Amino acid sequence: MDGQIHWTALAVFVFFFALVTVMGFLASRWQTGGTKKEAHLDEWGLGGRNFGTWITWFLVGGDFYTAYTVIAVPALVYAVGAYGFFALPYTILVYPIVFLIMPKLWHEAQKAGHVTAADVVYGRYQSRPLELAIAVTGVVATMPYIALQLVGMEVVIKALGLTGELPLAAAFIILALYTYSAGLRAPALIAFVKDLMIYIVVLVAVVLVPSKLGGYGHVFQAAGDAFAAKGGATGLILHPAQMLPYASLAIGSALAAFMYPHTLTGIFAAKSADTIRKNAVFLPAYTVLLGLIALLGYMAYAANLPIKNNNDVVPALFNALFPPWFAGFAFAAIAIGALVPAAVMSIGAANLFTRNFWKAYVQPDVTPAGEAKVAKIVSLVVKVGALVFILFLPTKFALDLQLLGGVWILQTFPAVVFGLFFGWFRGPALLTGWAVGLAGGSWLAFSDGIKPVHTFLINGTNFTIYTGLIALVLNIAVASIVQIALSKKATPESRPAS
Repeated sequence: MDGQIHWTALAVFVFFFALVTVMGFLASRWQTGGTKKEAHLDEWGLGGRNFGTWITWFLVGGDFYTAYTVIAVPALVYAVGAYGFFALPYTILVYPIVFLIMPKLWHEAQKAGHVTAADVVYGRYQSRPLELAIAVTGVVATMPYIALQLVGMEVVIKALGLTGELPLAAAFIILALYTYSAGLRAPALIAFVKDLMIYIVVLVAVVLVPSKLGGYGHVFQAAGDAFAAKGGATGLILHPAQMLPYASLAIGSALAAFMYPHTLTGIFAAKSADTIRKNAVFLPAYTVLLGLIALLGYMAYAANLPIKNNNDVVPALFNALFPPWFAGFAFAAIAIGALVPAAVMSIGAANLFTRNFWKAYVQPDVTPAGEAKVAKIVSLVVKVGALVFILFLPTKFALDLQLLGGVWILQTFPAVVFGLFFGWFRGPALLTGWAVGLAGGSWLAFSDGIKPVHTFLINGTNFTIYTGLIALVLNIAVASIVQIALSKKATPESRPAS
């Protein structure tokens, strides 16, 4: 962070970045069965729906645990202490949800050739307005998520001593080119390297960093003293008032996680429903990794690092305590950790635009090759849009929009999931519930200054709950009321005369 270029670290970084770039361009020939079928959206956007257990494990883990996760989770723990660990119960709760819901959703998509969640919704309810609502929500919620991957990459590029926007722009241009060429196969192949590197970095860090700082006892003591000096709601354990928001954040985030287009893209690309069930069993291994990553936030206190921006915690720790070659390796792992999810996110957004806007409204008779061509072009536009966003607007805008995106994407849950288990709801009721949940959640978020939780005062007691969960309850309640009203309207009030 001293403004000097760290040449050894930079050389290691460039080597691994070049390695995954070559892999990205070669990926177009991988897992194709010897045929050239990429001129089809199933092939380009879903990898031919042929990814087995291990490929799916790396791909879903790669786009779920992102570069921004590696940067932001320790930064949050550094800032607020125990409250920042809400990501752990969230990633524990999400996998039973995946095990229960996603195989059914995969079956429905596979049977009808659906590529997106909005395809599934239209196939089930035959409602173009509801389909468009799900598609627009997915695209809007994804854009700031891609921008935040750029934030993660920007942080490590700065830690290498590079300045200006050119390195970041060059990295994303390379990403755009090989994603255009290879589609989902590129991030799927690169995810193998990314996850292996992240595991090495984190395991080395959680063993060696405490040994350099006097052990975990000293790490927790230093963090505890720092939080005590700060006062407020920070600390090594949750305060009673934090328990309800902590739990509701975990539950709401778990329900929302696999509604995002990028996570559903990984699900739809799986070879079978059994592949998804196996992944729901094995993916919690990433939760262990996430817990270890979060501890880096405490280690920064023991290292007495001069942190000006919370996002600098992890790069500053590695620069201070590791030799330059390992710091370069760690920064490469984080940067590559941005490429995988950013690629999948742009592909998911492009699939939504192509199937649920272009094909639905602009060119209904578009050929499979035409769909793939449109999706490739849109994936480039999405990446460029995210790059422009992060270069010319304050990072806080991306953070605010990502928080809102979580509230918004959660409102698609009833339309996407409920029909898998019961057929009572109809399109108009779900669309009304979505609109009220979206508007109500947005209003609460803005009234609270774009915070993820809202506080109710009931009988003199404060109850703080995740805003997205409040909006979801409102969504379901309104959808239920509208459906009851529609059902009564459709039921004859009197028997016909005999």
